[in-house]
This record gives sequence, C-alpha cells and structure tokens, in this order.
Amino acid sequence: MSVGTPPLSGPPKPQAKALNCPTCGAAITLHSFGQAVTVVCASCHSILDAKDPNLAILQQFEIKTSDIRPLIPLGTRGKLRGTDYEVIGFQRRSIKVDGITYCWHEYVLFNPRKGIRYLSEYNGHWNDISICKVLPVVDHNMFGTSSLTASYLGETYKHFQSCDASTDFVLGEFPWQVRVGEQATVTDFVHPPRVLSSEKLGNEVTWSIGEYMYGREIWDAFKLPGAPPEATGVYENQPSSVNVNLTGIWLAFAALAVFLLALMAGFEMRAKKVPVLHQTYQYNRADSKGESSFVTDVFELTGHTATLQVNTFAPVNNQWIYLNYALINQDSGQAWDFGREVSFYSGRDSDGYWSEGKLNDSVVIPSVPPGRYYLRIEPEADYSISRIPYTVDVTHDVPVFGIYGIAFLALLLPVVIISFRAYTFERSRWSESDHPPMELSSLSTSSGDDE
Repeated sequence: MSVGTPPLSGPPKPQAKALNCPTCGAAITLHSFGQAVTVVCASCHSILDAKDPNLAILQQFEIKTSDIRPLIPLGTRGKLRGTDYEVIGFQRRSIKVDGITYCWHEYVLFNPRKGIRYLSEYNGHWNDISICKVLPVVDHNMFGTSSLTASYLGETYKHFQSCDASTDFVLGEFPWQVRVGEQATVTDFVHPPRVLSSEKLGNEVTWSIGEYMYGREIWDAFKLPGAPPEATGVYENQPSSVNVNLTGIWLAFAALAVFLLALMAGFEMRAKKVPVLHQTYQYNRADSKGESSFVTDVFELTGHTATLQVNTFAPVNNQWIYLNYALINQDSGQAWDFGREVSFYSGRDSDGYWSEGKLNDSVVIPSVPPGRYYLRIEPEADYSISRIPYTVDVTHDVPVFGIYGIAFLALLLPVVIISFRAYTFERSRWSESDHPPMELSSLSTSSGDDE
C-alpha cells in the first residue's frame, strides 16, 4: 500500500453526485449524498425529490421578491466548533403577529461524518442548531392548556413563544420534504444562551436545541468577507450583557451592609457623648451696634482626639439668625472657624400649608485634640428681630454616621446600576415573547376591576 492511500477495508470517501433538473436541464449537484430528501433547482426553483433517480418534481414556486440572498452562499465551507461543514441549503421563514410579518433565515450544514447541522439568523442574531438526542420533558400549567417549562439534559427552559411559521423561500438541499407555503407550529423555550424548540408539522414533532452565536463568530468560521450585519434588539436566547450573578452580588452587598451596621453600632457604643457646654444667650440688636462678639466659658475636653458637636437652637418664626463661631484652644491658640444659620419660614398658598427650615442646627468638628477650649460667638439676625434668645450646646465625642452613609451608597450604587441594566435587558427580551413584562400587572388590574 502506497503512503497516503486509505486502507481498503475503510469506508469509501463519499463523492458529490451530479444530476440535471428535469424541468430546465440545469446542472444539480448533491453534496449531502444519501441524506438529501429534497433539492431545489437554483435556475427554475423546482423542488425535486432527491431520493428519486429521475428527480421527480414535487413543487414549483415563484419568487415574490428578488432581495432574498443567503448571507452565507451555498457551497461555502468553514469550521464550526472544530468541525468542517459545507452550507448546502437555505430557507426563509416567517411569522405574522398583529398584522406584522417577521422573517428569519435558516441554513443547512453538512459534514460527511457528523451529518446535518443548522444555523439560523434573525436581525443579526445567530444560533447553532442541532436535533435533540433525547426527548425533552414538557411541563404544562394546571389546566394543561399551555406549556410553561421544558426540561432537557438537566436544564429547565422557560416558554417564550408559540407561533405558526411559514416557509417562504428555499434553495439547495434539505434532509426532509420541504415545501414553500408549508406551515408548522413552532414553540420556543429559552435558557440563555440556549433555546429549545419544537416544530410540529402534521402529526410529526421535531425537537432541536440551539445555542446563541455572534455574527463575528460565524464570519470567522466561514471566512466571509466584510463585516456581519449588526445585531438589532435583544434576541430570545441572547446572553445578557450583564454577565454576573445578581443573587451573589446582592448577597455580598447585604453582608457588607451588615458589616457597616456593626461598625456603626460599635462606634455608637464607644462614643462617650459628654456634654461640655449648655448655655442660653440673648441677641439684642440695640447691643450689637458696636462689637457684638463675645466668648463663652472655658470647657475642657479630656481623653483622646475626638469629634465635637455644636448644636444651636433659636425660636425663629419667618426669620433667621446667623452665628459666626470660632472654637479656640486656650493654651495653643489653635482655632476652628465656622458659621451656622438657624431659619424657619412657613405659610399657606394655593397648595396649602408649607414650611422651610428648622429651629435648630447641628455641626460636627472632627478630630479635636484634648485640651481647654472656649467658643467665640458673633451673632447676626434678620432685621425684623430686635431681641431673641438662642441656646448653644457643645457635646464631646459624638458618633458620626455620615461616612457610613457615603460608604453604604458607594456599595449600593453599582449594585443598583448592574441590576437595572440586567432588568432592562431581560425586559427587552421578554417584551417580544408571549409573556411580556406588563402582562402580569395587566392581569392584576383586570382582576381588581372584576372584584
């Protein structure tokens, strides 16, 4: 035996079979050998019986539009998921929903050893499809009138839609008796990135499993020129653009939120909250014409460096009072300058009672070292105020929760954004199904009205 000669005992290499169309005489080549059941003449569009040596004519159809062209030309060869395939058949199918026709394309692929495989394309979305090896288990609703879920190889698929699909155009070879105008009932169940489909034609039901593919993967597999058509919309089994475990993210957020709460509780218990000054002063406009500032009694801060809270209360009514504060260390002269306003306004208009502001104000000075301190206060007030009391309370070592609020929002914001993106993606997906997102709320509203 010469080098490179196949063993005589092995199967002979299959060869393409050349025939002629009985209608127009055009040459027809069968690439799928004995697996072709029907073949379509590209010249006269006669559907022929590939099992008949004389290619009996099964149907002739007219092309209603000239813009039906396969994106992958028949005869194109490529490597799909590690296996070489040749495109031998093409068909366009359509459904009509609410008076609108939706069309998609299906391609028949052939490998001499692997057999038949399929590709489908709709608006730039592709699926790699094969016939199911075992029969899926379908679960029905309590009335047995519709399929809700289906199970296949350990995965549960949700019902997406059921429709009557019509074959509009065919070309090439098919492993079944294809007909233009033929209608089949198609039911899809999804578990992205896979779709489980049943197709009922007469009394025969065929199940197939498809996996979503991107156009660039198809173009690379078949070495097609140019760029694939851009995918539009969200397809029924398209993988979510938010490829994360939302349940895991929310659980992680909950754990971190609990940790923050524990920190807050710890600092709350650790804080001493020692009152070091409580004094009521009187603002008198007559006395404020000269130097209006004054200083409080000295108070001592002990222990470690901690926060200091200054609270101001004034019984204003449609008025304001502003206090220029300075916290001064008696020994070092270090000072913290800040100003605070207390204002309150209220009234009635066409919308009713309204109010704005409040009678007290609070500010926290962070990281004040221990020592002896006093406050310098310079009050200013609304011109309608001639005299008003105000109370100043100073508390040492108070807990500050603002930083925890910021941390909480910093944790919550990305989780909300990711969840919202996932929600909008899924909403777009299911809006094209038999179970749109608004259906549940519409049913609930209807039930409430009936009651």
